[in-house]
Amino acid sequence: MQSIPVDTARLGVLRCAIAPEAKISNPETKEVKKDRDGNTIYTVAVTVRQDRRRISVIEIAVTGEPKGIEEGQTVKVTGLMAFAWAMGDRHGISFRADAITPVHGTPAPAKAGGA
Repeated sequence: MQSIPVDTARLGVLRCAIAPEAKISNPETKEVKKDRDGNTIYTVAVTVRQDRRRISVIEIAVTGEPKGIEEGQTVKVTGLMAFAWAMGDRHGISFRADAITPVHGTPAPAKAGGA
């Protein structure tokens, strides 16, 4: 599988759409996916919007739980790589990053019904 580096500076504003969740490797047993060193892999859904175009959502895998990330918050993605994959007649692109961190000074929007 070939890895393709992604220039995140060209992706526009990146926002957390779904907070970090442990990636499940087997839905039947609920087994959590681990890297080769035994660390849990997490996924974060991130919205990407370039130059007033439509918003896309990508799921990014990262080793270890990203801290301080809330839905709606602007995030910084470091070391983003894209991987093209194919299994039978199915194919797609998956994403992996070295780190996902919150951008300070950009709080997440207030939750509805909160005080």
